[in-house]
Amino acid sequence: MLWFGALLLVCYAPVIWSLIRQWTTDQDMGHGLLVPVISGWIAWRKRDELLSIRPQPNWWGLAVVVFAALQLWIATLGAELFLARTALVFSIIGIVLLLGGVRYIRVLAFPLALLFFMVPIPAILYNRITFPLQILASQAAAGALSILDIPVLRDGNVLELSDRQLSVVEACSGIRSLLSLSFLCVVYGYFFEKRNRVRAILFVASVPVAILANAGRVALTGVLIALKPELAEGFFHAASGWVIFMGALALLVGIHQLLKRAFPLVYERRKYAFSR
Repeated sequence: MLWFGALLLVCYAPVIWSLIRQWTTDQDMGHGLLVPVISGWIAWRKRDELLSIRPQPNWWGLAVVVFAALQLWIATLGAELFLARTALVFSIIGIVLLLGGVRYIRVLAFPLALLFFMVPIPAILYNRITFPLQILASQAAAGALSILDIPVLRDGNVLELSDRQLSVVEACSGIRSLLSLSFLCVVYGYFFEKRNRVRAILFVASVPVAILANAGRVALTGVLIALKPELAEGFFHAASGWVIFMGALALLVGIHQLLKRAFPLVYERRKYAFSR
């Protein structure tokens, strides 16, 4: 394991360094720093289960490692970061399969799959997602401001207020909340929910919740500009983002509590209908 780990670090050192650099500089990927830590911690919690399993090395793992190496080579030639970074994850999966076998993969399936959250989405997909999110956030914010009787005129992703202009730029598109909330939903569902159906619903629910939270943040910024423009800048702007994000997280926890109450009722009704 130490030998393969050392080889992995040597072969993927540039990829790992570029990931760390993006995690620390790109606010959209700030959660990337937590992914390997949480994944490793979950794997460590399974150590007793792993020690009880006799390793059965599987040579298909070597095929996965070779495939990942080929993917890294192609990505390096084409300067494609996404392929290079996912090759790192595939290599880790291949090493586990090679040294431990299929049973090790089954035990470590979740922490291994979680590693894909540390890889930023491809630039072409990022650009296709952010602009529609910008428009959606501006539309929702304009509607909320109109309900609050604050004069606003929307032109694309630009909101014209009475005395200044508010632009919903890429950083305000909500992609940051979407990526972070989806990751936290997966981790939360793993620890606090055993039913895969409920976990899937929570993960899907993170998308509209993130969009709603971001629209609320833009609307709140518009309200602050209308009341006192200084409150919509600097520390207060960043603080409002954290407050809205924590509110979105609390909303998802509330949705989970409702699902926990709803699903037993559905199960009991089906059981009662079947018995009749």
